[in-house]
Amino acid sequence: MRASRLVSLLCLLQVRESMTAPELARELEVSERTVARDVLALAEAGVPVYAERGRAGGYRLLGGYRSKLTGLHQAEAEALFLSGVPAAATGMGLEEAAAAARRKASAALAPPFRDAPQRVGQRFHLDAPRWFRAAETPEVLPELSRAVWSDLKVAASYARGNEVVRRELEPHGLVLKAGVWYVIARHGQRFPSYRVDRFRSVEVSGEGFARAEDFDLAAFWEEKSEEFARSLLRETIDIRVSPSGLRKLSAATDRLGAREAEATAGEPDAEGWVTTRLPVESLDIAYDQLLALGPELEVLAPPELRHRFAQAARRLTALYDS
Repeated sequence: MRASRLVSLLCLLQVRESMTAPELARELEVSERTVARDVLALAEAGVPVYAERGRAGGYRLLGGYRSKLTGLHQAEAEALFLSGVPAAATGMGLEEAAAAARRKASAALAPPFRDAPQRVGQRFHLDAPRWFRAAETPEVLPELSRAVWSDLKVAASYARGNEVVRRELEPHGLVLKAGVWYVIARHGQRFPSYRVDRFRSVEVSGEGFARAEDFDLAAFWEEKSEEFARSLLRETIDIRVSPSGLRKLSAATDRLGAREAEATAGEPDAEGWVTTRLPVESLDIAYDQLLALGPELEVLAPPELRHRFAQAARRLTALYDS
């Protein structure tokens, strides 16, 4: 622990050139007295670090000194790739490793480029959760993350409907989708996905497993996401839609359904309207979604849905005529 902190202190001084004791204490999350002891330890080890007094003072390295202690540990190297997703790194218990990796990467850069992490951080930020949803980190996520990184089996209790089932799983990957964590784990010969917030307990065993050589997490998730989205679209309706309505269709309804409707649309009529078939989750959901398009879309079939829109149109007419 102390050796890692000394390396971090040395990297910070290489990157910042000069830092006060309070600044170092905040960065390393220790007391100023600990900083003073660590600086003394570096000096005794032959590192040319010295203190400057006065208002502009602080700890510095002798000009031109460069440390070779910038090699990344495995956990730090892995965490470095998550440094652009700070909430994910924190939730997986890798915040400290990610911070250490960033310091080492900065220390290894030539002086003109050492502000690259700050420049990127000031210009780009990934906010994964959806609007109006509080981001919550499941309690079992750090344990699942450890199992995923180390290819260890887990014994887990999982809420499925009104019952809690127990499974022995081989977790192959974690996915953060719109603020919700999923784990893809091998169970028998299958690779089901589980919402992490539905796990009631996770026990990481000391027994490892051999990962499936052909398992590609990104490709797997893309395929399963497409299958899941398509499986929800159980109904099909016939619509006539204006050019403006067609442009807005993907924002009002499921994007996959809107894409299929656009691809199968007929030739535009004299007014530019097209007739097509739109896959939807249900008639009730289609009614709620397509009302947003107002006069830019006409439902042709099924008759019961067209009747509901006709009733809504009459109610709106009566409301505004009054």
